[in-house]
Amino acid sequence: MGLLLRLGFHNQNSLLLHFVPEALNKKITKYSALTFALRSKRLKAKALSTEAVAVAQPTKMVKAIRVHEHGGPEVLKWEDVELGEPKEGEIRVRNKAIGLNFIDVYFRKGVYKPATMPFTPGMEAVGEVIAVGPGLTGRKVGDVVAYAGNPMGSYAEEQILPADKVVPVPPPVDPIIAASIMLKGMTTQFLVRRCFKVESGHTVLVHAAAGGVGSLLCQWANALGAIVIGTVSTKEKAAQAKEDGCHHVIIYKEEDFVARVNEITSGKGVEVVYDSVGKDTFQGSLACLKTRGYMVNFGQSSGTPDPVPLSALAPKSLFLTRPSMMQYTSTRDELLETAGEVFANVASGVLRVRVNHKYPLSQAAQAHEDLENRRTSGSVVLIP
Repeated sequence: MGLLLRLGFHNQNSLLLHFVPEALNKKITKYSALTFALRSKRLKAKALSTEAVAVAQPTKMVKAIRVHEHGGPEVLKWEDVELGEPKEGEIRVRNKAIGLNFIDVYFRKGVYKPATMPFTPGMEAVGEVIAVGPGLTGRKVGDVVAYAGNPMGSYAEEQILPADKVVPVPPPVDPIIAASIMLKGMTTQFLVRRCFKVESGHTVLVHAAAGGVGSLLCQWANALGAIVIGTVSTKEKAAQAKEDGCHHVIIYKEEDFVARVNEITSGKGVEVVYDSVGKDTFQGSLACLKTRGYMVNFGQSSGTPDPVPLSALAPKSLFLTRPSMMQYTSTRDELLETAGEVFANVASGVLRVRVNHKYPLSQAAQAHEDLENRRTSGSVVLIP
């Protein structure tokens, strides 16, 4: 080593390169450059990977009801689910109250088919905005908003929603009231204001008059000046229907509603029937209509009605429709107008909302069982 230093070689790598043949020297230099390039690429890839992890949307575990197979209330499972951050045009909402509706039962049973399995049911909720997607305007953290309809998935502590599907909840309206009336109230609005426009002097028949939508239908139709006939299953529900504006209440387990309607109307029939029961009431409902009357079937709690030949409508030139709220709130303007009229009627006292039953969200199965067995009246709300 001392000899090398005396000869002026202070770097042993330089010494080795000095004494190797020129061709080999070039190969070593080329190899060193290649090694450096590969090492640089690895470092760059690692940096990009680290950056990707840094910008990836974080996920959070929240509790939700999940359905893995169609069936009875027992298929509603309380589970942990992963929830990311809102993307462009989306908001993240922490639910305060969730409305229970019979459409949730239809999806659970498989009467209506969900887009995917498993799925989280629920089509109505009110909550607080806790995050907004990039570039979103018009919504901010802290806003209290409500939605009804699509996307399905409100049976959860938190959810991601399209910002254009929610509406602001006016400060005077309690979140529990808003959650109980959003879907039912907007359904009522399009039924009495657009599907068939109820006017003063009309006679209307409302089945399940003490139910969530039925209760609101009776109140709104009465306020519009109609004569309201309602059917219920018990004396207790009959008393509630009376309070909600029914002029005539029929306990269908004790008397034939067709004969009673015929008696009340002196054989003329009614302008419109609002029927959410389906199979058990459908044929009788048609019989209750006057000439050119409207049969509005918006549910089937007792099962799907048997097929009706068009010729059955001919003797009285009847109209038959099976409407859905989603087609009546398909645009942003329709949604805001419908919800606005509902909240205005709540604020003015035209609509009195009965939240008769509250269940923890984790006990959604019990709530479904009670709803299906007609142990509930008015609105039912799930609390996360």
